[in-house]
Amino acid sequence: MKKRLTFLCLGLLVVSLMTSAQDNPFSRISVEGKNFVNEQGEVVVFKGLNIADPDRLEKEGQWKADIFDEVAAWGANIVRLPVHPAAWRERGQEEYLGLLDQGIEWAKAAGLYVIIDWHSIGNLRTGLFQNEMYDTSIRETYRFWYTISRRYKNEPAVALYEIFNEPTTYNGELGTLTWGQWSNIMVDVISVIRANNPHAVPLVAGFNWAYDLTPVMNEPLPVENIAYVSHPYPQKREQPWVPQWERDFGFVADNYPVIATEVGYMYPDQKGAHIPCLGDETYGETLTGYFTEKGISYVVWVFDPGWSPQLIKDWDYTPTRAGEFFKGVMSGK
Repeated sequence: MKKRLTFLCLGLLVVSLMTSAQDNPFSRISVEGKNFVNEQGEVVVFKGLNIADPDRLEKEGQWKADIFDEVAAWGANIVRLPVHPAAWRERGQEEYLGLLDQGIEWAKAAGLYVIIDWHSIGNLRTGLFQNEMYDTSIRETYRFWYTISRRYKNEPAVALYEIFNEPTTYNGELGTLTWGQWSNIMVDVISVIRANNPHAVPLVAGFNWAYDLTPVMNEPLPVENIAYVSHPYPQKREQPWVPQWERDFGFVADNYPVIATEVGYMYPDQKGAHIPCLGDETYGETLTGYFTEKGISYVVWVFDPGWSPQLIKDWDYTPTRAGEFFKGVMSGK
């Protein structure tokens, strides 16, 4: 009888594992040389969309599966979820994690990988930030990633952990920050993430609002299995863009995975129009062509009618002109 029960338990375990694998078809993403790869060793290039903060979407009644289905219908294979520190505190950790859990399930159902982004802008070393919504601290940042890495360590659909959205000193107004100081902070955060999820792929942003990766040439972070982030909006450099992009961040893609977790453009007459986002299809065509040539992944900002540069005009998902362009590129039309 005891032997029979043992075999029964083993059989149930095998069935459980098989069911789990069938329920979660996502292949875990890792880094191999300059590429993101899946468990089969195939190179993965991400093309995706940013949505607004889940907290904001829930408050507006737009936190629903439809948004993920539409993102996937545009040809995306990944969605970025920006978590603002102020919203994380206001809603409370457990309730916010409930939003993320639901969003990840919706993303998986739509066939999308997920980036979780700690969406702050400013100087994490000095504790000074561009706006109150971005206010955080090194301790809170550690705690956030400790929580996220433990919660999603067995969820391969949560592919990338974007440690800090846009590091900047705001032209010196927010204090000083050297690459060595930034690198040390990032290595410490990565050590927390890796202790709780050895499979995690952290993303490390460059300076100048996550644009400038030039320090990586001489001082790459001394850790494996990471990728670097740039946000090359139109006015970060004047034309011709390509040689300057190559010098500022593109060269990194020769040795490490690079993902532009924010790109996009808008016209001056659109709501919320601002530098450095003013541009047109010339920018879009040049950017996506360069990314294809270099094997750089990208996530377009932003799939929301309120935040800018907008990809949609309304919650019927009517594309803006930029939305039409990126939808065409990602869907191969």
